[in-house]
Amino acid sequence: MEIQLLDYRIRHGQMDAWIAGWKSGVVPLREEAGFQVIGAWVDREHDRFVWLLGYSGDDGFEAANDRYYASPKRIDLSPEPSELIEEAKKVMVDTVL
Repeated sequence: MEIQLLDYRIRHGQMDAWIAGWKSGVVPLREEAGFQVIGAWVDREHDRFVWLLGYSGDDGFEAANDRYYASPKRIDLSPEPSELIEEAKKVMVDTVL
């Protein structure tokens, strides 16, 4: 499984809106696209939202990610998730344990 670590700094005061939209929009669409949400964590004091996203398809994470972002359902998400993100860091990680 390919795994991506996503570390977001959410706009101050918008964490609850972010979580609600992420749970109701992003997660179901990611799962529909074949991804697995491995886990998610919040550091409210620093407005951070961190999550792990996995993909095991033969076409690879990057191709699946491109399809996800191009899908009409993702394009129509409201609110647009990126509007609530102040800063985003995304890295592919390898399992060691």
